[in-house]
Amino acid sequence: MTDDNSTFIREVNEDLRSDYMKALWKRFRFVLLALAIGVVAVTAGLRGWQYWKETTAARSGDVFLAALEKARGGDTDAALAEFQELEQTGYGSYPVLARMRAATVLADKGDTAGAIAAFSEIGKDVSLPVAIRDAARLRAAYLLIDHGSYADVQAEVEVLAVPSNPARHSAREALGIAAYKAGELKQAAQWFGEIDADRQTPNGVRTRASLMLEMIAAKGGAS
Repeated sequence: MTDDNSTFIREVNEDLRSDYMKALWKRFRFVLLALAIGVVAVTAGLRGWQYWKETTAARSGDVFLAALEKARGGDTDAALAEFQELEQTGYGSYPVLARMRAATVLADKGDTAGAIAAFSEIGKDVSLPVAIRDAARLRAAYLLIDHGSYADVQAEVEVLAVPSNPARHSAREALGIAAYKAGELKQAAQWFGEIDADRQTPNGVRTRASLMLEMIAAKGGAS
């Protein structure tokens, strides 16, 4: 008898659930259909967006590599044009990379002033990653060693020559060389001394700093 009652109750519950689901579907079927269609549309949209990003980035990469090959082959005018075009139309990180390479091509073409201006502009663009800005500042500074003043080099990289900055070693070296060329031996000795005292200075930079300190000492030191 108990089994019969359990079976009866189960069947009643199943009927009730069935009636409830039918009523629910009848009442909310359009909402449920809209939600289902929305999920499908969003999924398709995300996949389409991902595909577009991948193909667009790939095209930008192809243009970037082609411009690099032209630059290496000596066709600097064509390379520069492609890099500058990629700055405007590229996708992902390629516009920034193209901007840096365009400045390098300007230097290779002998347009040092244009290259310095381009690197300096990149270094001041706060919309770019810090590492890119610091690299651009360093490139401008090293060009300014031969084509500018010690003050010009200071304006570019003195802000990087602080203990917490990963680019401090190169920044100090650029400042030291510029000071030495300007005859500012005391200032040069200070920068090369900071390089030598920094335990994290790369060996190559430290070796060059030691040589410069010896040259400064041979000229009478910082007196």
